[in-house]
Amino acid sequence: MTIADPAPALEGNPAVHHTACTLDCPDSCSLEVEVEDGRVTKVRAAPPEVAHPLTAGFICSKVGRISRHLYGEDRLLHPALREGAKGDGDFRPISWDDAIDLIVERMAEAKTTLGGESVLPLSYGGSNGLLTQDTADAILFRRFGASQLARTVCAAPSTAAALGLYGKMAGVALEDYEHAELAIVWGANPSSTGIHLVPILRAARARGGKLVVVDPRRTPLAKQADLHLQPRPGTDLCLALALHRELFRRGDADREFLAEHATGVDELRRRAEPWTFERAAEVTGVPVRDITRCYELYSTSSPAVIRCGWGVERNRNGGSAVAAVLALPAVAGKFKVRAGGYTMSNGAAFRNVGWREPSPGTRIVNMNHIGRVLTDPNAISGPPVQVLFVYNANPLATLPNQELVRRGLEREDLFTVVFDQVMTDTAAWADLVLPATTFLEHDDLAMGYGAMVLHDTKPVAQPVGEARSNLRVFGELADRLGLLRDDDPRSEAEWRQAVLGGSRQRRLADEGLVLPETGRRPIQFVDVFPHTADRKVHLCPPSLETESARGLYAFHAELGEGRYPLALISPSVPQTVSSTFGQLRPGQVPLEMHPEDAAARGLGRDKPRVRVFNDYGEVRCHVRLNRDLKPGVALLPKGVWARSTESGTNACALAPDTLTDIGAGACFNDARVEVEALSDVSVRRPDIRPPEDGRSDCDASGARTRQPGAGRP
Repeated sequence: MTIADPAPALEGNPAVHHTACTLDCPDSCSLEVEVEDGRVTKVRAAPPEVAHPLTAGFICSKVGRISRHLYGEDRLLHPALREGAKGDGDFRPISWDDAIDLIVERMAEAKTTLGGESVLPLSYGGSNGLLTQDTADAILFRRFGASQLARTVCAAPSTAAALGLYGKMAGVALEDYEHAELAIVWGANPSSTGIHLVPILRAARARGGKLVVVDPRRTPLAKQADLHLQPRPGTDLCLALALHRELFRRGDADREFLAEHATGVDELRRRAEPWTFERAAEVTGVPVRDITRCYELYSTSSPAVIRCGWGVERNRNGGSAVAAVLALPAVAGKFKVRAGGYTMSNGAAFRNVGWREPSPGTRIVNMNHIGRVLTDPNAISGPPVQVLFVYNANPLATLPNQELVRRGLEREDLFTVVFDQVMTDTAAWADLVLPATTFLEHDDLAMGYGAMVLHDTKPVAQPVGEARSNLRVFGELADRLGLLRDDDPRSEAEWRQAVLGGSRQRRLADEGLVLPETGRRPIQFVDVFPHTADRKVHLCPPSLETESARGLYAFHAELGEGRYPLALISPSVPQTVSSTFGQLRPGQVPLEMHPEDAAARGLGRDKPRVRVFNDYGEVRCHVRLNRDLKPGVALLPKGVWARSTESGTNACALAPDTLTDIGAGACFNDARVEVEALSDVSVRRPDIRPPEDGRSDCDASGARTRQPGAGRP
C-alpha cells in the first residue's frame, strides 16, 4: 500500500497535471488532466511512471468525460434561495455572506427552540475524499450537538460482518488476483465499478486459472466465466452455508488452521448442517450440479480468492450472507499464500488515517429511515428535525421508500440546505442551495478501498462560478457558531496533517514510501492478521449473534411473493457512481425483464410502456427484454434521476425501508414488484404508506426543474 503525492506538471507543458479520482469506486485511479485557462479540457489515465500500478493505462468513461459534469447546464454557480414552492426548482441568487448568515440563524434558532438534535446532517460518499467528509463538518455538527447520522445505505452489513469476523484486516491485493488458480467474484460487477480488476482476471485465466461468478445477472464478466451461479436475490446465505456444510462433511475443512486461528468452528458447522446442496438448490434456484462444480473448484484450488461485493448485503439476510462468504477461506484453509483469501474493502489497510471528532452522545438517525423521521414525529425519540443539511449525497435519488422521503422534503416547516456541485433531485426541494467544488477543484486525500493506495491530491482547475470546498464552508460555519478551538486545523495543509495522523504518516507521504504495516500486496495471515482481541477469526462472533434478531446465519424467507412475484434489483451501472453523473444520462431508463416474465404479462414490442409497482410506490417507464437476467428478476439501475423515467421516480420508490439482519443496512434487493402495461391501467399517485407485511424491524412530480445559475460559466 503506498501513499503517493501527485507528480508535478510534465516539463514543458504546464497545462498537464496529475491527480487522482476520489469518487466512490474501489480503484482510486491516477489521472492526467489537461487544463486550459483554468478549465479542464481532457482527462485520461496517468502514465505508468507517475500512476499507481493498478490503474495505469485506462480509466472509466465517466471520469474521462467529467468536463460535461464540470461545465454542464446543471452545475450550481452561486448560492441560491428558494422563491417558489418546494420542488419547483425556482431559486434566486444570493451572496455567500447572506447564505452563511441564514444557515447560522436557522441552526441557532432550532437549537434554542428545540435543541441541537433538531438539526440533522445527511451525507454519504458523494465526495469520498478524506478531507471533504468527517473533518470540518464533524467539528461543526458534533460540537453543535446535532443528531448523528448512521450512514447505512451501503456497506453497513458488510462492514459489521467483516469487523465481527476479522476485525479490520486488509484483504488480497487486486493485483495478486492474476496469480489465483481460482477467483470467485461474488455479488460484484467490476465491469461497472472497479474496472481494473477485469484485465487482471483475464490474465489469470490466460495463465490457466478458473473464474466463478455469483450474480443473478449474466454480467459481462459472468459471460467469460468458467461457471456462473445465478441465485435468487436474498439467497446467497443459503449457497454459502451449503459450501460450508460440504467442507465439514467431506473433511475438506482445514482443521489445523481452524484450531490455531479461529473460534466458533463447531457452531458454524452446526448452523450450516441443514443446508444440503439439494435444499440450497431449491431455495436459490441454482442447480445442484452447479453448486457441486463450484464446491469442487474451490475445495481443490490454491491459491483461491473470493472477491465479495456489496450486492450480497442488499437484502434481509445481507449481513449473515457476507459473514458466511467471508468465513469460507478460513474454513477451507485458503489463507497464507499469495492470492489466497478474500477481498472486500481494502480501506482496512489504512488503520490510523482519519479525523476523530468525539461523539457528542446525541441520538443516531438511520439514514434508511429518513422518510419516516421527516414525516412521523413518533418515528424517533426527541425533537422533530427542523434543519436538514444535505451534502455529499442525493437522498431523494438514493434512499429507500422514495415517496416517503419526498413527502418529508415537502414540509414547509423543514429548512433544507443542499450543498452540491449540481442541481440534484434533492436540491430542487431545498430552501437554500450552495455550490460545491469537485475533486478537481480542491485539495483532498483519495484513499482506494480496492487499490491499496492513498493519493495526496491538489486542485488542478479553477472552481466553477462561486463554488467552495467543504473544508472552507464547514469551517466558516463552525467559526461563526463559536465552535472552533485554538488547536483545530484551519488550512488545507493543517487538515492534511491531522487526517494523516501526525508526523510519521506525513513523512511517509512526502517520501512516497510503502507503509510497513501491510506492504502494498500483503498476504493474509502472513503479513496481516485479524485485528480482533485474540488475533483470531471469530466465525460466530457474539456481537453479531446478539444483533441479529434470529441469530447469525439464520435464513429469513421472503414474504409477499404471491402478490408481487418479481424480485427487483438495482445494481450499479457504468454510467453513474451511485447517482453522481445521473443528470448526464440521455433519454429514458428502461425496466429490464427476462422475456419469459414479459410474455407472461402480455408485454411485447407493441406494449413497451409499463408501470412497475408495489405498496411503496410505482415507476412508469419503458421495458427492455434481457435474457441475461434470471427469470423472476427485474432490473432498474441504481442512481436514476427523476428526468430519466416518465413518473419521476426510480427503483428507490419500490424499495422497502426495512433493515438487514445485522448492520441496519438497506434492503434494496428485497423489493418485490408487479409489472403491467401502462396503457392497460389507470395512472395514479402511489400509496406511500409502508406495507403491513411484518417486515419492518425499526422504531425509529417528475418534470425537470428550473435550475438556479445554470449554464456555462
